[in-house]
Amino acid sequence: MIQHKVIVGLEIHVQLCTESKMFCGCAMEFGVQANSRVCPVCLGMPGVLPVMNKKAFEYSVLAGLVLNCEIPSFTKWDRKSYYYPDLPKNYQISQYDLPLAKNGFIEIPVAGGRGEAVGTKRIRIIRAHLEEDAGKNVHTAGNYSQVDLNRTGTPLLEIVTEPDMSSGAEARALAVELQRIVRYLGVSEGDMQKGHMRFEPNINLAITRDGREYRTPIVEVKNLNSFRALERSIDYEAGRQLDEFLETGRVMEMGSKTTRGWDDVREATVLQREKEEAHDYRYFPEPDLVPVELNEAWLDEIQGRLCELPLARQMRYVERFQLSEYDAGVLTGERATADFFEAAVVAGGDAKRVCNLLTQVGLKLANERNCDVRDLGFTPQMVAELANMIAAGTVSATAGNTILEEMVRRVHVSDMVLVGDSVKAEIIAKELNLIQKSDAGELEKIVEQVLAENAQAVADVVGGGKKSGKARGFLLGQVMQKTKGQANPKVVSEILDKKLC
Repeated sequence: MIQHKVIVGLEIHVQLCTESKMFCGCAMEFGVQANSRVCPVCLGMPGVLPVMNKKAFEYSVLAGLVLNCEIPSFTKWDRKSYYYPDLPKNYQISQYDLPLAKNGFIEIPVAGGRGEAVGTKRIRIIRAHLEEDAGKNVHTAGNYSQVDLNRTGTPLLEIVTEPDMSSGAEARALAVELQRIVRYLGVSEGDMQKGHMRFEPNINLAITRDGREYRTPIVEVKNLNSFRALERSIDYEAGRQLDEFLETGRVMEMGSKTTRGWDDVREATVLQREKEEAHDYRYFPEPDLVPVELNEAWLDEIQGRLCELPLARQMRYVERFQLSEYDAGVLTGERATADFFEAAVVAGGDAKRVCNLLTQVGLKLANERNCDVRDLGFTPQMVAELANMIAAGTVSATAGNTILEEMVRRVHVSDMVLVGDSVKAEIIAKELNLIQKSDAGELEKIVEQVLAENAQAVADVVGGGKKSGKARGFLLGQVMQKTKGQANPKVVSEILDKKLC
């Protein structure tokens, strides 16, 4: 009998959102003309000297702190030598034996059978170090390649985990959580379409056969830039390695590590080359940069920028506001959304109704306008007022969504200038005739009329059985139809219960 366990470690490259590059003053801009954001320093011209970007270092320390890492007071720079066409110096300034953060961990949500988070799993962090990125090879010009060096020198934070994950789903959960963290901290935009985050999983199997354990050779899958590709490449590679072991019996040995690429069309990994070891890079201390000494005052200043992390905030929303795991996860996906939600609740808004308005309408409108919810024009107080109108039954939840959309439309039509009462929820509800009828006396007459016109449905409800629920829903629908959707369903339901008992 054969059993196997998937073993996954992850290397994550995070582009930091500084204004300039890591060791020179060139601007960090995406989508500009090729080779237009370069200088003698990032091009590696003779005689130039790099200067460290202080903000990039501070951002990296901040990330190390939230990853529960040890932050040494002394770190240095190293040269990592290798040749690629997009690496103009033929070496990369990185960190080798003295990284700026080490020995940490990150908590990731662990899903239950129905996809609901039931707890967390701790993934250990080996190290996090700062380095510069290479340029970009472009293969779209014809039968030759081009090199764009605009990205050369971009500050990258590389985070390396222990092989504590056992599936593509767990690796994906870590990647999603890390993206939320760096966005919350403001150290990276985390936009994978722009290459701000790239993942490189290391995968192998522990296979038990006849009481003996075997380890397959480690495979590193390079430069994945989506959560989907990360998860699927790991799951594919696990299956491929198991098949290879059953066919050849090949096991891990010195020098057997390889790198593979991911073919998104075929959904398969493709062999690239044997993996280099540390000695192949000929590391040595960078002679043009002094070591960095982090004193207590500087570290305290960086620690002062820490905030509540998204997973902790998500769990707090579930416990305090009784939100579902899904809704809490959506709200905490971006810090601006979570901040807006809490501000609306502080303003007196019903938490669940505020959540529904933001997740069902606010985020959709923000996505359409390529902004976040705080830029839509409504305030937390306005959303709180609307949420309470829904909670009180003044308007229905559907009408509430319509009112929020109209609120945004009016604000934008008026060039983001709030035009007095015209954008208030109550005014909009009256103008659009969305106020629910809750007068029990008036609704009782309509209910009696519906019951008189639908004797068979009444008989089905009173008789019980399979038809009862459907018949009751039909009667409620008839009342709503006669009131043109303005009847308060809760009041109508109470009247039906009294009349049909």
